[in-house]
Amino acid sequence: MLIGEVARRSGVSARMLRHYDSLGLLHPTGRTGAGYREYSGDDIRRIFHIESLRSLGLSLREIGRALDDPGFEPAQLVDDLVRRTRERIARETELLTRLRRIGAAEPAGWEEVLRTVALLQALKSEDAGRRQRAALSSATGVPVPAEALVEAALSEADPNVAGALRWALARSEDGGLGLLADGLGSPEAEVRTRAVRSVAGMSGPEATALLREALTDSEVAVRGHAALALGTRGVAEAAPVLVDMVVQKVNDVDAADALGVLARDPVAADRITGALVDRLGHVPGAPARRRLAQALAAIPGPAASRALARLSRDEDRGVALTAAYIVKLRDAR
Repeated sequence: MLIGEVARRSGVSARMLRHYDSLGLLHPTGRTGAGYREYSGDDIRRIFHIESLRSLGLSLREIGRALDDPGFEPAQLVDDLVRRTRERIARETELLTRLRRIGAAEPAGWEEVLRTVALLQALKSEDAGRRQRAALSSATGVPVPAEALVEAALSEADPNVAGALRWALARSEDGGLGLLADGLGSPEAEVRTRAVRSVAGMSGPEATALLREALTDSEVAVRGHAALALGTRGVAEAAPVLVDMVVQKVNDVDAADALGVLARDPVAADRITGALVDRLGHVPGAPARRRLAQALAAIPGPAASRALARLSRDEDRGVALTAAYIVKLRDAR
């Protein structure tokens, strides 16, 4: 079979067949009297073998080894192909993500495209200062896609950069709440903590709903950040977590302040007082009782005053003095 017919039947161009011949990958079995290449049935089968291996991503050199080396073992090469394919997919995925984010920024011209690309690169910089400047650039009118801000916020370990990213997210158009919700479902506690801190900086019913869900998280830090944010919003569901924080000395001062905000509602004030008094009867150690007394100081109403009066006679002098001082201040008011 002559080269033209082989090309037509195999779908491999005559030029590529000549290239295979020049590389020694596929020599036609014979020649016609006029010197034209003539391919046998075995040659045709080898062409299909070559094309099959090319479809797997093998180079022509690797294909030659695979077909001609009797001792060739495919397992290692297949493993290498898997690795290379994964790397290529990762590169393509990163490119797709970058293009999608540039599109989300709705650039008006190539100058804006270039600025957005520079910002996306800066958010991935190893230099913390550069990352922070990129996060803060939203204040200068350069759009930073919320998706990129969320990805950076969920992975950022530097506290200053993390704060800048949360600030930028709170001021972005959608805040990336959908992506932050995914972050709250992460199996990694650090990611969930970063997500809840970002949500805590946002207003609106959707953010509040996510914070409510975070109150039941298994991680203390996640529950705590959610409760502090909800407490300042007047969401009474946060009270039990805030009381636990006071007892466990986890941001206890902020937790007590948030309880004070919730206690502006008389009904909530009575419930919070009951919860604090109940814990007084169960927590061992003077330091915890002292913190509970300090938390009661911010709760209005006679029930809190009675609890403080009892604490002013506590067997621990430090607890008694703390409670007595608070009672004196309340009486003066």
